[in-house]
Parts: sequence; C-alpha cells; structure tokens
Amino acid sequence: MCGIIGITAMPHSLPRGVASLIVKALLRLEYRGYDSAGVAGIVGNAIVVRKARGKIEEVSRRLGFKEIRSYCMIGHTRWATHGIPSDNNAHPHTDCRNWFAVVHNGILENHAELRRFLEEKGHVFRSDTDTEVLPHLVEDFFLKSEDVMEAFKKAIDAVRGSYAFAMISVHEPDRIFYAKNKNPLVIGLGNGFNAVASDIAALIELTRRIIVLRDGWHGYISPREIKLYNGRGEPVDWRKYVITVEWSIEDASKSGYPHYMLKEIMEQPVALHNTLAGIKKDKAIDKAVDILLDAEKIYVTAAGTSYHAGLYYALLTSILSGTLVHPFIASEYELYTKTISEGDAVIAVSQSGETMDTLNAVREAKKRGARVIAVSNIIESSIPRESNVTIYTRAGPEIGVAATKTFTSQALALYWLSVHHALATGKITRAEASNLLREAEKTPGLTRKAIEKTKPIAERLAEKISGARSIYVLSRGIGVPVAMEGALKVKEIGYIHAEAYPAGESKHGPIALVEEEFPVVFIVPNDPRLVDLLKGNIEEMKSRGALTIGVLSTNTCSECKLDIRIETPTANKLLVPFTHTPFMQLLSYYIAVNKGYDPDKPRNLAKTVTVE
Repeated sequence: MCGIIGITAMPHSLPRGVASLIVKALLRLEYRGYDSAGVAGIVGNAIVVRKARGKIEEVSRRLGFKEIRSYCMIGHTRWATHGIPSDNNAHPHTDCRNWFAVVHNGILENHAELRRFLEEKGHVFRSDTDTEVLPHLVEDFFLKSEDVMEAFKKAIDAVRGSYAFAMISVHEPDRIFYAKNKNPLVIGLGNGFNAVASDIAALIELTRRIIVLRDGWHGYISPREIKLYNGRGEPVDWRKYVITVEWSIEDASKSGYPHYMLKEIMEQPVALHNTLAGIKKDKAIDKAVDILLDAEKIYVTAAGTSYHAGLYYALLTSILSGTLVHPFIASEYELYTKTISEGDAVIAVSQSGETMDTLNAVREAKKRGARVIAVSNIIESSIPRESNVTIYTRAGPEIGVAATKTFTSQALALYWLSVHHALATGKITRAEASNLLREAEKTPGLTRKAIEKTKPIAERLAEKISGARSIYVLSRGIGVPVAMEGALKVKEIGYIHAEAYPAGESKHGPIALVEEEFPVVFIVPNDPRLVDLLKGNIEEMKSRGALTIGVLSTNTCSECKLDIRIETPTANKLLVPFTHTPFMQLLSYYIAVNKGYDPDKPRNLAKTVTVE
C-alpha cells in the first residue's frame, strides 16, 4: 500500500538527472499512501537520503528532492503499517555504513527476530519499521561476499512475508536491485534508462513497455541492462514478458478537474463503453460460463467496493437463473473456504488484481480444488495470473482512492457473465438474453444521463447534510448492493457514519436512531414490487421526522412521501448500479469538498490493499 519508484539512466539520456522524474512518479503513486515520502540517490561515491513525514509536494519542496543530481535514484510514498508516520519511519532506509538504501511495500513477518539477530551483531536501527532489517541484512551478507547481488539474494531469502523491494548501493552505482513477493512490482523499459515501480501509472509518462513481475522474481536493472531471476535463482528471459500498455498520460492525469475522483466519476460512460467493447470480443465470458456450468457450488469473494459488485452479481444470478451464489468478504476467507471443495467455482473480484485478502482466498480455494474466475482491471496482476480465466474491465487507471468507475465497470462485466450463464442453463431464452444484453449496451448512455441529471442536485444536497452525524442508505433486493456502495462512499470520503441495510430491517432495531432531520436515502429500483414495499419504509421514516431522500427513476413512485426526489434515467430494473450509483458518488464527493477534505486521499486509507 506504499508507492515505489526507481530510475537508473545514462547521463546523456537524462542530462539533468532523474530527480524530477522520481518526484513526478511519486505524485502519480500518492494514492497508494501519503503519510510520508522520501528519496535516495547515488551522488558521487555516496548515497544521499532525504525523507520526512508529510505529503510528497510539501516534503519535496522543503527538503529539495529535485535538487539532488543523481542518475540512479529510488523514491517512496508511505502508508504506515509498521511504525507511526514520522521522519525516522519514512523510507528509504539504510544500513549502518550507508552503503545500501531500500524502499519497500509490504510486511515482513519475521522482522522482529531478524532485528534481534542483527542488533546482537552490533547493528544500530534508527526506525520502528520492519523494512529496516533488509539493508542491515544486505550489509551483513555483503561483508562476507563483497557481491551486492549475492548479498541481496541472501537477504530476501532470509525474510518472510510480502514485499516489493527496490535497493541502490554505492558499490554498484548505476544498478537498482529489486525483488517481488505478493506485492505488485513492474519494470519499465526506456531508451538509455530503465525503471522499476509498484504501479504502471508511475511509468506511463516514461515508457509504455512494461514487464509485470511474478512472485519470487528478483534481479537488477541498469540503464542498459536487465537481469531477471526466478525464485530458484534461474535466469528468466525477460523479453518474453514485455507488454505494451495502452493507457495515455492523459488517462492518469486530472485533465482539468479539481480532483481525480470527480474526473473518474465523469469518466464512467467511457469506462463502461470500453469494458463492453472488451468483453464482447474476447472469449473470457464463454470460458467462465463453462466453469460455472460444471461447478457444484459457486462463490464470489472480494473486499470493499468490489465486494458490493460481487453481491450484485450474486443477487442478479439468483434472479436470472435461480442459481445460488455464496458471497463472502475476502478477509474472512479462512472460514468460508472450509466449505469449498473440488468442482466448485470461485469468482474473485479485485480492481487492482493485487488485493491481498482476495489473493489469499483465491490460493486457498485452489488448494481445495476449486476453479477461479477473476474480474480485474489490471492485466497480468497477481489474481488474474493465478486464476483459470480472467474477465478484464477496461476502466483505465483509477487514481482516486475511492473506487468509482471501477465499480460500475465490474458490475457491467458481472452482469454480462450472469446473463450468459442464465442462457447456458436454459433458465432464460435466447430472445430474453438478447434483450438483457441490449439493455446492458445502454449503460454508458444511462450513466452519462444519471451524472448530468443528478450532479447539480448532489452539490446542493451536500451543503444541506454535510453536518449530519449519521446517514442511512436503504433499499431492497437488487438495490441493496448499490445502497451499501453509496454508504461506503459517504463514510470513506465524507467522514460521516453511514449505514446501509435492506429497508425491511428498519423496524428490527435501526429505526431507533432516527430523529428529526436524520437523513435517510432510499435507493428505489425500477421494480413495481420493490416500489410497493419501499413506500411503507419511506412512510415509517417520514413519520419519525427523518429527512427522506429518494433516488428513483423518472415517474416512479409519484405517491411516495419524499422530502427530496433525485430522478435518474428510466431503465431495466436490473441496471440499478448504472442509474443510481452516480448520485451517491457525487453526493459523497461534494460532502467531502464542502467540509474541506481531499476526496482523492481519504485519511487512513490507501488504494490497493496489499496487506492482510
């Protein structure tokens, strides 16, 4: 959940050094963590380290990151896992002699015992982090072998846990040593330079030629050379693994918007269009359906926003084909995977493809003989690589920590899968399936209209309810996952307690909290049966003084006694994520802005959760 970048260049290719490029890349990685930042570069025969608590721009300006004249440099932006955010705990970390500097994303499980071992040998630690054991280990091994690569390999063999490492050394001044296990790391291939980073987004301004590293892979890069070894220490022909990234630099920039989150909300129609184009032309859906047809039991697992997309899929599949899908939160995988056996199917949903809880669920399910269908936005990420088939969304890079366009893209891909599965089971006819797929093809336009219609209302309503201490977001049936996703956005961006649940549960306890002007948002699907049920729920909240807000299709439930009506485009009753979600995203965004918060960088959160 930290951001890593390293660039090594020939002086003639980048005459001013790489410091400015390192800072630019760190800013693109800031969504992965932003409690501290630091850089280290080879200058002459020494390593220069500058780091501090704070956000990248402020720390860089104060400490002069860009003033370091170095052609081999690493950088880091941190989301604290071991040790509080502080100057000392900021990366990079060095050894006693300042021979090695390391940046790290992940958690080293045996750091305490390694630290005791090193301290007994006289090593002095300056931080509370787990990361600092690595440069001291390398130093210790180097004193015996005087070979940096050998010492680095022995050090990574000694640690247990998850990691993406990048290291520089005064003894190999143009090389960056790297290693990956359970955390994302990529190499970028340049002309007169090479780079390593924890995310493709950090490199697309430099190069589109990328190698996505596998677990256990390690080696070094120099301006003209790449060395890559697998976990057994055997050379890997890296040329076989080069891919060309289709994103542009504009895709990963704000493009004139005040925040990435607003830009990404507005990009949803394009993301849905691209996702549709992709899933219609590849064979992943057909392969996934074959797996589902053979399955004894079907599970869907994910975390956070992706779990809400998975829950939508489970409800949709129940409606369309009468098939029971077991959804479970990925962090609870140890409990739920006990019921998985050979012949079952698991659908794993992850925007990044690197979510550690979901990856662990995938691995445990495979051990038990299940086949895995991945839904991800990142090609060649860990979960797709470890799955039997992957359905890729095409949402492009998502920089804002709060998922927006990736949620609707996931929902669309899962809708497409559910319809094809229902057709294959014979529970719907070919004509019915064709009609449902035609409806799905309307989602880019529906989402665009939903954004246009609800954006000004969301901005005004945010001013009215920003001071609320708590909010309910209620629905029924297929609308419940959308309500859950809406409540999550209010919590993570607006810092208001928000609870979502099926509206029928109000009388079983939650309504006790409702008082005068308590905001209650109703996600009302375009389904007459659910509308009839929700009328009563709206009335029971209204009679207790709640501020009732309805998100519903034009001309739906005209008799509902709502204080505020938010009208969305009329669409098939199953397409709630595409017509109703944009309003909740926009409401959350404007609540944050109204309260003076940065919606791109919510406190205590990071974009890609690569720790358990």
